[in-house]
Amino acid sequence: MNFSDIFKSEFLNKVNAISFLDMAVALGLAFAIGLFIMAVYRRTFRGIMYSRSFCISLMAMSLITTILILAVTSNIILSLGMVGALSIVRFRAAIKDPLDITFLFWSIAVGIILGAGFIGLAVLGSILIGILLTVFINQKAKDTPYLLIVNCDNEKSEEAAIKIIRDQTVNSAVKAKTVNAAGIELTLELRLRGAATGFVNAVNGTDGVRNVSLVSFNGEYAG
Repeated sequence: MNFSDIFKSEFLNKVNAISFLDMAVALGLAFAIGLFIMAVYRRTFRGIMYSRSFCISLMAMSLITTILILAVTSNIILSLGMVGALSIVRFRAAIKDPLDITFLFWSIAVGIILGAGFIGLAVLGSILIGILLTVFINQKAKDTPYLLIVNCDNEKSEEAAIKIIRDQTVNSAVKAKTVNAAGIELTLELRLRGAATGFVNAVNGTDGVRNVSLVSFNGEYAG
């Protein structure tokens, strides 16, 4: 093998398989859309603890996926090998909010679409998705559900507390009831009339009621 044979090798021939202009455009757009996804995530985040590392990973996911797809689309053999390699990868990061999965899939989809060359679809689709997520996630619910926890001494005080609750709330349902030697603990899901919480004082003033706690509840827990 002489010096000229080295430059005729298959490996070096692949250097020009994708032009630097195509790579620059695809990666530049992936970075820009990734920043847009980060901005939408920060604006629509409604969880308990904001994770900056997860937010950054959304942008990085777009770039990484774009690089991967650019490589795969340039070589059939490489694409088959990549499928086999990625099939053994397992990720065990806990996803606490279903919306996090939406943002992850959005980032990956942007990388795939840009890598495949559908620039218009990636840009317009991301703008539309960003607007829809911002509107629907930030939309306030008409009525906020609450959990009411009542500790009673006996059945008589329980009945009196439930009567007050049903008279002064839009809707109520018993979700849990615990009975022991210390008394009765009730957990109810409520819908209030506006933001009126005065009934809590009325329930707490009932004979035999030891403690009352009202908690805003949206079906999600921090864990």
